[in-house]
Amino acid sequence: MKNFYEKTVESNKIFEGRVVKLRVDRVILPNGKEATREVVEHPGAVAVVALTDKDEIVMVRQFRKPVEETTLEIPAGKLEGGEDPHSCARRELEEETGLKPNRIKLLMEFYTTPGFSDEKMYLFLAEDLEEVPPHRDDDELVEVEKLPLGKAVNWVMQGKINDAKTIIGILAVDCLRSRKGGRGGGAG
Repeated sequence: MKNFYEKTVESNKIFEGRVVKLRVDRVILPNGKEATREVVEHPGAVAVVALTDKDEIVMVRQFRKPVEETTLEIPAGKLEGGEDPHSCARRELEEETGLKPNRIKLLMEFYTTPGFSDEKMYLFLAEDLEEVPPHRDDDELVEVEKLPLGKAVNWVMQGKINDAKTIIGILAVDCLRSRKGGRGGGAG
């Protein structure tokens, strides 16, 4: 296997915010040349596919300033310092939707955008949901919607859902249902 490792020779912090940090690294490439890399540091996050007994995915509709659009997404949130991803997933689901999962399991971990960020996302499946009062942050203005799994898959394939974590979550759960002979949605 070819060596693709880039050796960092200098790292400069440019910005430190509430959610992210930005640094610029000077690196030596495997071919000996020098380059710079802009890196967004992120503490990590969780996303939750909350599935009702009727095979509906619980989603949140909210405005996203970076893309200037209102998006339809699965509940998600940032890990707080040292927080366990399972605890964070439960907390975020309850805060955003007012639903408490009696069963929750980690489906996968992935890097959201490794070209410029170290953010790792933990994707969970939550089932056997029970209603509790939501505890939204003051700046968290969301509308909760339930979408049948099959319809969600269709919306992904039609481009009506364009958030990456949501696409991954919907397709992962549909794939799991299809493999188990369950009521998967399919894109037909």
